[in-house]
Amino acid sequence: MSLSRFELAYDELRSRWPESTRERDVATPYGRTRVHVYGPADGDPLVLLPGGSATGLVWFANAPALGERYRVHAVDLLGDAGRTERRGTPLRSADDLMAWLDALLDGLGLARTHLCGHSYGAWLAVRYALRAPRRVDRLALVDPTQVFAGFRAGYLLRALPTLLRPSEVRARAFLAWETAGLRLDETWRRVYALAATVPGRKLIAGGRPRTAGLRMPVLVLLAENSRAHHAAEVAEEARRTLPRGQVVLLPGATHHSLPLTAPKPLNDRLLDFLG
Repeated sequence: MSLSRFELAYDELRSRWPESTRERDVATPYGRTRVHVYGPADGDPLVLLPGGSATGLVWFANAPALGERYRVHAVDLLGDAGRTERRGTPLRSADDLMAWLDALLDGLGLARTHLCGHSYGAWLAVRYALRAPRRVDRLALVDPTQVFAGFRAGYLLRALPTLLRPSEVRARAFLAWETAGLRLDETWRRVYALAATVPGRKLIAGGRPRTAGLRMPVLVLLAENSRAHHAAEVAEEARRTLPRGQVVLLPGATHHSLPLTAPKPLNDRLLDFLG
């Protein structure tokens, strides 16, 4: 059986990861979860959750630096495009996603971990840190959506055609609009755009979590030019509600250009926070 265009692009992006990266397929009640693992076996664990359509491979520009010190586990999200299966227990709610993350950490043998998410992955990370604080040492949020503020109306209007009638062309047009002319990695752009064509995707949405309940240290990295929301409003709310929060603006970045845009500043900030 020949590979789809998405699968070919996925494999091409996988080749951009360090040579010693391992693939793990972790059994959960919801299906097997694909995790890309890199870094020293005795390094403190760091779990990375991507944004929608990005796949765990989106962290390829960050893994070499983060993996010098940490054992990186980059996850293909349940219900999204990638190599994570959706079989067994039906995926119906945010509670199912939390149960899936519990089972995933159990399968990886991680009693505790640092947790970092981008966009939708940040929303998942916050929900999980509130549900299972004993398992999260430090929490890093890269331009989190639906956490400290809602989406801009203009962003939702631009996203609507891709949501209602998903296609590679519409996904590329939306990505080009939000990243405002920034030069993105072409292989990853192809993965993102083709993810829209993968059948059976099911991203679970939900309300904004109560971030005042986060008691662990939290780093919020915001895209200066994000079109998903107003960075200043997100920063203000994060500073107001987080008991142990740090907020940093990433100059020149947009929402969907992360974590690829200027990976060194992002990596440096993240390593300093985790260190």
